[in-house]
Amino acid sequence: MAASHETEIKLPVSGLRAIRHRLKSLGFRVVEPRHFESNRVFDFADLRLRRAHCLLRLRLERARCRVTFKGAPLDSRAYKVRRETETCVADGRRMAEILAALGLGEKFRYDKYRTTFARRREKEGATQALVELDETPIGDFLELEGPARWIDAVACELGYSRKDYITESYGALFFAWRRREGRRARNMVFSRGNK
Repeated sequence: MAASHETEIKLPVSGLRAIRHRLKSLGFRVVEPRHFESNRVFDFADLRLRRAHCLLRLRLERARCRVTFKGAPLDSRAYKVRRETETCVADGRRMAEILAALGLGEKFRYDKYRTTFARRREKEGATQALVELDETPIGDFLELEGPARWIDAVACELGYSRKDYITESYGALFFAWRRREGRRARNMVFSRGNK
């Protein structure tokens, strides 16, 4: 089980091939190959977790299942900083049953394909900062997770500035996209045959 404060941002990506090439040229290597993730967000009927800006997520990827609780974001202008507690569980279906027995239901689902990149660690035992390339039904994004100074440096190397930083969750991005596009979809999932 891991508990820590995570600091992250998202960046919009306009070309997958170009960003992969740029990451490679900057010394990043794939540490987790492209894979599908199904993320299910749970909450009580009164949506008290959402109202408190917290998140309880069950993530299914490959043969792994992880349950994650994210606390309300801390005050930060440029980054999303929040306490995260996460652990692997053996059976995602049973975990969903446990959550239901506690009065929680699945309120939102979002899918993505994720590829994780990292540079070689500079110092032994240093926290590994990650760049994650997410392909979603509403567009492609980079997630930079690590110390704030590292995020700023890598974003700059990739050609981004602080005005490009996105601190909203995928849920918030999806609902903004849905309003903008006039769509009625309930969940951010790929249509059959897409991706």
